[in-house]
Amino acid sequence: MMEERMGNCWSYTKDQFDNLEKHTQSGIEFVERYSKFVKERSEIEISYAKQIRNLSKKYQPKKNSREEEENKYTSCRAFLSTLNELNDYAGQHEVIAENLTSQIITELSRYLTELKAERKSHFHDGRKAQQQIESSWKQLESSKRRFERDCKEADRAQQYFERMDADINVTKADVEKARQQAQMRHQIAADSKTEYSNYLTKFNQEQNEHYYTLMPNIFQKLQEMEERRIERVGVSMKTYAEVDREVLPIVGKCLDGMTKAAESIEPKTDSKQVVESYKSGFVPPGDVEFEDYGPGQTMKRTVSETSLSNSRGEAKERPGGGKSKGKLWPFIKNKNKGSGPEDFSHLPPEQRRKKLQAKIDDINKDIQKEMDQKDALTKMKGVYEKNPQMGDPASVDPRLVEMAMNIEKLQSEVQKFEGWLAEVEGRLPSRSDPPRRQSGLYESQNSNSTMVDNNCAQDRESSPDGSYTEEQSSETQVKVAIANTPEFDDEFDDGDEETLPTIGTCKAVYSFEGHNEGTISVTEGELLFVIEQDKGDGWTRVRRNEEEEGYVPTSYVEVFLETNTKDS
Repeated sequence: MMEERMGNCWSYTKDQFDNLEKHTQSGIEFVERYSKFVKERSEIEISYAKQIRNLSKKYQPKKNSREEEENKYTSCRAFLSTLNELNDYAGQHEVIAENLTSQIITELSRYLTELKAERKSHFHDGRKAQQQIESSWKQLESSKRRFERDCKEADRAQQYFERMDADINVTKADVEKARQQAQMRHQIAADSKTEYSNYLTKFNQEQNEHYYTLMPNIFQKLQEMEERRIERVGVSMKTYAEVDREVLPIVGKCLDGMTKAAESIEPKTDSKQVVESYKSGFVPPGDVEFEDYGPGQTMKRTVSETSLSNSRGEAKERPGGGKSKGKLWPFIKNKNKGSGPEDFSHLPPEQRRKKLQAKIDDINKDIQKEMDQKDALTKMKGVYEKNPQMGDPASVDPRLVEMAMNIEKLQSEVQKFEGWLAEVEGRLPSRSDPPRRQSGLYESQNSNSTMVDNNCAQDRESSPDGSYTEEQSSETQVKVAIANTPEFDDEFDDGDEETLPTIGTCKAVYSFEGHNEGTISVTEGELLFVIEQDKGDGWTRVRRNEEEEGYVPTSYVEVFLETNTKDS
């Protein structure tokens, strides 16, 4: 039984005890190394998730930007869905890092503290047992040497007595003294022998207990501790894999969402959306009528509504030496979309109608919000009137007056935009209207047809042979049209717009988020350049840099105009 127990134990000698101490220390260092590995993996997951989130955020459409408007297309919405799924994907890597920290790193850290304490206790017991057996061995050796010394002393005393007893010249008293000394030494040697025998018996017992009981028990505990450590490392490694496996279903859903977003792209729908977004509301021109200028036919000098001479006349010079820049509505290029007039008159009819309708809807939402707040304050005032101890009813009145003024102002804004909307809807042609080849330019040309007829007649009379050319008629007509439509050229000129000069500076007293088109966002305390004063509508036009300019509420800024501007 003892041999079987000794066989199951690691070892029972002192040198193996030292080797086991080194082995268990290397086991602890291995656990620390593995914990450090998991910690670095967790840091990598956090860094990766952060980079993925930043990437998703970087490509998200900016507020009030062209990318946000493009989200009405299926391809853009699919990309936005992919970015959102990618953000969720990054979240799963954060979950991995969190689980690695809580389920492995934290647990191993606590286990290492317990493991080191247990190991220290076992080796403390082992060293104590070693010191005990070594102390017992020293006592045995000391008693053995003392017994050996006493035996030698007894032998010398016996020999001295025998010599004294054989010597006839020695007195009887000296012989008796030598005999007593020899007897005493023999007694001391006998006592040392008894003591040595006792120490030997005790040491053998302690040695047997040390090598067959104490040390095997300590080694057994060390062995069990080491086996638990190995098992714990195995559990941690399994958890390491399970942490990844747990997020795989959600990661798969993210990837499925990306695939579904890609499959939702519909080119035909996007094409229809382009038509819906950019249709102008103009009807295409009708067919050009044939005009017979043969012999005997009366030549009509009036400009036909379907004549292309108007567009040919664009290349002719103006009386002042400039070029005519009149264009048909469908080909107008407006570079000032962000800073157009308040009534959106710079847009084609259909687009103008959409902008006005959207503006009306936004203002109605603001009105409803103000009314809801007013109702809440009214109820609060009623509660204060019934229970004066809860508050002063008069303290709510200033806010109610302010809200009433805001609602009245917003309602006047709605009426203004509704008037513009009714105007543009009245001008939009219905589908049953016959196509007409004319725009604002052609209408002004046709309204001056009488003047054109007179000019044609004068040209015919002034010609030496009485002939008349189409080019002359076209040039005269374009000159008349240009003279009568100066605002058209100024508003829709596709040339570069002159940069307005700075007339002063301003400081934002409050923050303002410019959600509407033509406005600009400012933050409290920001300094801006003033390029147009408030004309009585409550808005001041400012510029941040060469590319960013727009309107801000005059009450939100403190304006500092230049001296020459104030004098003028």
